[in-house]
Amino acid sequence: MFSRRLSLPDRILIEIERAVGTALGSVEQASRPSPAVGVVEAALNDDERRHAAGLMRVNHTGEVCAQALYSGQAAVARHADTRAQLLEAAAEETDHLAWCAERLDALHSRPSLFNPLWYAGSFALGAVAALVSDKVSLGFVVETERQVEAHLGEHLEKLPAGDAASRAVVAQMKEDEARHGRHAREAGGIDLPPPIPTLMRHASTLMKAVAYRF
Repeated sequence: MFSRRLSLPDRILIEIERAVGTALGSVEQASRPSPAVGVVEAALNDDERRHAAGLMRVNHTGEVCAQALYSGQAAVARHADTRAQLLEAAAEETDHLAWCAERLDALHSRPSLFNPLWYAGSFALGAVAALVSDKVSLGFVVETERQVEAHLGEHLEKLPAGDAASRAVVAQMKEDEARHGRHAREAGGIDLPPPIPTLMRHASTLMKAVAYRF
């Protein structure tokens, strides 16, 4: 059996299908069990539950953005090795997306209403970065993962003390994101020039503020 090499239009159509599913809440099954499996659910009060749900909604939206960024980059990546690395990282981000969705359900909450908007913006950013060069594209991965790792560390401190299940998920996500950043750096990712990292932080701050509530 022969596999057909996908053309650029083919890859774009596949990514459009992926975008609709991811942004509207249709998540593929995780390839790894959630770190929350087997962790006893704590009895949280209403304020703690809402706060935990807000943080996990932010994390879920962050994974939507990561899926979009990697998908946009992979759709127009110049080299097959770069595309393969991006798709491998995206597969682990799919695990994160599924785990966050499970936590939101356990906390009786829902994903952000603005996920389609976040997805579209991140996909466009990834595609533009990849069109510049693979090194710039991988540089976006390095900087994105650096910032995501930092905010996940903040969430480990902010989650209610009794929510061990969410904490287990966030801790594993943080470990995975650090590895993605290292791999992107080793593959040739460059440091992005100012003011790009600062603009990315501002955009992330806006996303987190909106996703926490909506």
